[in-house]
Order: sequence, then structure tokens, then C-alpha cells
Amino acid sequence: MANDLIEFYGRECPHCHRMDPLVVKLEKEEKVKVEKIEVWHDEKNAALFQKTDQGKCGGVPFFFNRKTQQFICGETDYRGLKAWATGK
Repeated sequence: MANDLIEFYGRECPHCHRMDPLVVKLEKEEKVKVEKIEVWHDEKNAALFQKTDQGKCGGVPFFFNRKTQQFICGETDYRGLKAWATGK
């Protein structure tokens, strides 16, 4: 089964890199796994991003929670990331 928590990112994206420590902290503290999908260098992943994004953000990082349908466009703080992941 696919992971409910997804981060679409670009390999050279500075905003994505700034989110990395927060994602690591979230995974450790909340015992969750965020599936990271690179979209700038992979056409299949880019197509999945477009299908999932549906005009919500149009860029990366784009965090999507399959279970709650909640999403985050761009960077956020840890509190926002945790709320997105936990649905609270």
C-alpha cells in the first residue's frame, strides 16, 4: 500500500532542502514516514505530481496527505507540518 504522506520535491529546490530537517523531526517524533517523490528529473513522478496537485500549488515542495486530502504548498513551520501529517 502506498504511503499516505507524500512530499513532492525538486532535487535542486532550496525550499525543499529547508524542509528536510522538519520532515526528519516529524518522522522521528510522530513515528510516520513521508514518501519523498522527486519531480524535476522524473517524467513519471512529474505526471503523478500534476495529477495529485490538480492546480492546488503548481510547485514544490508540495505535501499531500492521501488520508485527509490536506496539503501544504511550499515551506511551513514544524507545527503546520505536524498538523498536516496528523490531521489535527
